[in-house]
Amino acid sequence: MREIVLDTETTGLDPTSGHRIIEIACLELLNHIPTGRSYQSYINPERDVPADAIAVHGLTVEFLSDKPRFAEIADTLLEFIADAPLVIHNAEFDVRFLNAEFQRLARLPLNGERVVDTLQIARQKFPGAPASLDALCRRFAIDNSTRIKHGALLDTELLADVYLELIGGRQAGLELMTAARATAALATGGRTPRVARPHAPTEAELVAHATLVGLLKDPIWAS
Repeated sequence: MREIVLDTETTGLDPTSGHRIIEIACLELLNHIPTGRSYQSYINPERDVPADAIAVHGLTVEFLSDKPRFAEIADTLLEFIADAPLVIHNAEFDVRFLNAEFQRLARLPLNGERVVDTLQIARQKFPGAPASLDALCRRFAIDNSTRIKHGALLDTELLADVYLELIGGRQAGLELMTAARATAALATGGRTPRVARPHAPTEAELVAHATLVGLLKDPIWAS
């Protein structure tokens, strides 16, 4: 199953007040595991960036002035996410901003039914506990030491790890390994394939083996 972890940075908290997206990042998962494919773009918001927002993500008007506008990256973004479910932390925030941008372009809005909100999952799983991305990284011992300021691409990478833990932790990887072993077993007539020993036994090992066999009484393979 293909999923997309998505995050945005913005000029403020409310798109209805004219605030805009200034960074977007997406990370591809296949069966909940990152594939290494990602998409990221900074975006010229065509407006100022308030100081309180800069304190969060560090993205200034000067830095963003030569970046593409949302209209210029919309097709590439939509091509990357395609029809995959979207894994987002505090999804309502990001989806409102994305749909505001799509509305400006007379594009169809994102369907909320395709969204997996990790904030809601965390609140259901750990009622009353802090559920921010940083808090969940601490809970699951995920290294977020490089997250000095918010950044969409880094946050998708952290969220991918958090999401895996929220849906069952490293067991998800074990399930994939088990499925792969089962497929291999079917291909070999129902037997689980063994990994060949990478080297022949040494002379000392052969002597030790012969000595051990000599101690056995009437071994069945010697009859």
